[in-house]
Amino acid sequence: MTDLPADALKLDTQLCFKLYAASRAVIRAYRPMLDELGLTYPQYLVMLVLWEWQDQAPEQPTVKALGERLALDSGTLTPLLKRLEQLQWVQRRRSARDEREVHLSLTPSGQALREQVGPLKARLLCDSGVDLDRLGELRDGLDQLLGLIKSAS
Repeated sequence: MTDLPADALKLDTQLCFKLYAASRAVIRAYRPMLDELGLTYPQYLVMLVLWEWQDQAPEQPTVKALGERLALDSGTLTPLLKRLEQLQWVQRRRSARDEREVHLSLTPSGQALREQVGPLKARLLCDSGVDLDRLGELRDGLDQLLGLIKSAS
């Protein structure tokens, strides 16, 4: 067995803790913006993907494809999508070809919501005082980390 450095098991040296704490802080910072829109953070992530698909749709814009994109299972997505459908931002339709497939699309209201997000997100970034270049570098580093973890598992 390899000897661990003395601080190896201290909380503040754990990358996983730093990622967890940063994630919670970012979600907390988003809350006022999302409250204005009437969205939860997971619903916001769904809408981001659907807006992305509006610009460049995948071959099959399905619940399954959304789950793969967000790394969420259908049991988690179904209540989110149901709520977004009740808000009349998303439409779900069973495929005529295969009833197991549920296709997703934005309603006109869901498309219009996108226009409200831009100014709120810009305000959030300005209020935070974050350096956008540094943020991009951090995002790229996290993409690399995620890729390494996925390829190792």
